[in-house]
Amino acid sequence: MATTSAAELQTLQVLNEAFETQTPQDILTYAVGTYYPDIVLASSFGAEDAILIDMIHRINPKTPILYLDTDFLFKETYETRDRLIQRYGIAPIQVKSLLTPEQQAEKFGDKLWERQPDECCNQRKVEPLTRALKSYKAWITGIRREQSPTRANAKLIEWDPKFGLVKFNPLARWKTEDVWTYIKLYEVPYNPLHDQNYPSIGCTYCTRPVRPGEDSRAGRWAGFAKTECGLHIK
Repeated sequence: MATTSAAELQTLQVLNEAFETQTPQDILTYAVGTYYPDIVLASSFGAEDAILIDMIHRINPKTPILYLDTDFLFKETYETRDRLIQRYGIAPIQVKSLLTPEQQAEKFGDKLWERQPDECCNQRKVEPLTRALKSYKAWITGIRREQSPTRANAKLIEWDPKFGLVKFNPLARWKTEDVWTYIKLYEVPYNPLHDQNYPSIGCTYCTRPVRPGEDSRAGRWAGFAKTECGLHIK
């Protein structure tokens, strides 16, 4: 895994502070301009990632996009993927676990997500993304500070020690209203589950609608002390 020096960390901190008053488009323009073709957008085809696809398409439509296909995604997620492909002419890279669902069940037992959700996420998300990101020097995510306490301190630009590369979170400062204002203004295709009280959409077995007053990620891994799949935990 790649490492970084104190000087490089300081440079990233200076950049992060400089971009704190800039737009997501400014951050993406810098990110793509600096790292292309060794930069990738990791998309879940949720609202934030759909926006980033739209923004990046306007900056450099050849920017790589990947998505984690856990084999347990909602049909609406696949349909949203296909609508985004048709709209923007993108060719997202499918990244999957080395284990089929059947092989995972043989190795860990049936319904691993009900017993050990962290291990299920590790097998179907963390390990596949670790493999995929080895081909890049930077990645782009759609996480926002407002989404949860675990993301409240997300920086716009930072070193990601988990995967060993630079991480850009262009929408970190945005509020929910900003997201939907952009989607409506530019008519960006989005997952219809968002209209059914699913602010955060993951796998079918571990995602439920959010109730009034709940945290936006309360619908993920309900019943467990878990709000992250492991991709954004340092």
